Amino acid sequence: MIEARTLTKKYDDKVAVDGLSFTIEPGIVTGFLGPNGAGKSTTMRMMLGLDRPSSGSVLINGKRYAEHAAPLNEVGALLEARAIHPGRSARNHLLSLALTSGIKRGRVEQVLDMVGLTEVAHKRVGEFSLGMGQRLGVAAALLGDPRTIILDEPVNGLDLDGIRWIRALLTRLAGEGRTVFLSSHLMSEMAMTAEHVIVIGKGRLLRDQPMADFIREAAVSSVRVLSPEGDRLAEQLKNAGATVTVDATDTDGTLTVEGVTGRDVGTLAAQAGITLWELAAQSGSLEDAYLALTRDSLDYQDIAGLSPRHPDSTEEHAS
Repeated sequence: MIEARTLTKKYDDKVAVDGLSFTIEPGIVTGFLGPNGAGKSTTMRMMLGLDRPSSGSVLINGKRYAEHAAPLNEVGALLEARAIHPGRSARNHLLSLALTSGIKRGRVEQVLDMVGLTEVAHKRVGEFSLGMGQRLGVAAALLGDPRTIILDEPVNGLDLDGIRWIRALLTRLAGEGRTVFLSSHLMSEMAMTAEHVIVIGKGRLLRDQPMADFIREAAVSSVRVLSPEGDRLAEQLKNAGATVTVDATDTDGTLTVEGVTGRDVGTLAAQAGITLWELAAQSGSLEDAYLALTRDSLDYQDIAGLSPRHPDSTEEHAS
């Protein structure tokens, strides 16, 4: 379990993390989302004692990270996969961690096999691809068989097979009763992996709730409509208070309607004698919910200032 209580971090006049309070429960995968510069990396660094809070506290399994007698057996973390000497082999890197932490040598071979690096364990890390480096970072995080796992962007550089592997691994670890805390900019993957989500913006807590509830509450649902009388239908819908947009990429003139339900659209069309060719409710996605919630927390906008920068555009640097 991870417990943050009014966690705050200031750098001179800049407040990177502003009074965060949340609890990460064991047994589920919890996702950690926020725009670049929101304070995610700083929060994770404070969890691991790499940054000292200006005020507040964060406990892992009831203690500060530095207070654990065998920290690698309590917490496994991946914050920067490339923070490894490039001249070492993967096996020697893990072996050095094991020997300095009282972990048996046999565990090194176990985690190498677990992440699929056994055949290249003798190679220097400097020769590894980004994906292989990520797998090695995950192996290091799992070396102590920890109760709590904290991973920052673990799918960076992984191919489709690797992404499916990390998804299955995290789900299995959570199923064993471990605490799994995951940060990622890949919305589609987060939606498939995390059961609970914590969203921050400008260092402040925006959401702390089950993933399904977050998407349902924050995402804007819409109705997709196609009619031979699209213009008249659009006018009727606008008069009823709906927001109507025309799909510019669809030569048939498909309408996207917000603010009313599919049932409302069908009833209004029937009353007006308008034929409908298609009528389909469009559920909101995690990406929709995330962008709607964090729109005012972005540091950058596109050149025209019309829409927020997509969260996948860059990685977050330390806040």
